[in-house]
Amino acid sequence: MEKEHALSLSNLIEKSRPETYEIRKLETRGGTLPKFHQWTNGKSTLAAYEVLRPATETGYYFLFIDWHRNQNFYLVIYAHDKSTTCAEIRQIQVLEEGLHLLWTYKPFKRDGKNDQRKAYFKQMFGSTTLHIKLPTIAAEVEAFFEQVFKLCQNRIKADKIVETFEFDV
Repeated sequence: MEKEHALSLSNLIEKSRPETYEIRKLETRGGTLPKFHQWTNGKSTLAAYEVLRPATETGYYFLFIDWHRNQNFYLVIYAHDKSTTCAEIRQIQVLEEGLHLLWTYKPFKRDGKNDQRKAYFKQMFGSTTLHIKLPTIAAEVEAFFEQVFKLCQNRIKADKIVETFEFDV
């Protein structure tokens, strides 16, 4: 996504006061996020937030970062334990209702069961491609968080589905 879109979204997050989420801005130094994760070290970071939903004791890190060092910014969502990313979103699509983030579930596990993961994800969402409406005012940030949290939770479930059910490869 263009830097302007990333800045606009991060500014709305800062202005928002969602009822069901807590937001903590992470400190950046010199335009980077120091000592967060080896994959983020030295990369240009516009803003980063820890977003928690106390009612369900879940949380994620939202990073606005030049993920591939090519002036194309991503919204990278990290698991709360920082062990992995849940989503790396860079595409924006214009739909009738406005701008949407576009993300596609593409598992890359090396166990031969990615087709089962994709089938489960499609069953949960109706598609492996998701459109998440970008908020245009601070009051819409809570609904945005709901969609991103749902994406992350279903992505984690889909990744682990082969541990729950027996699949023949």
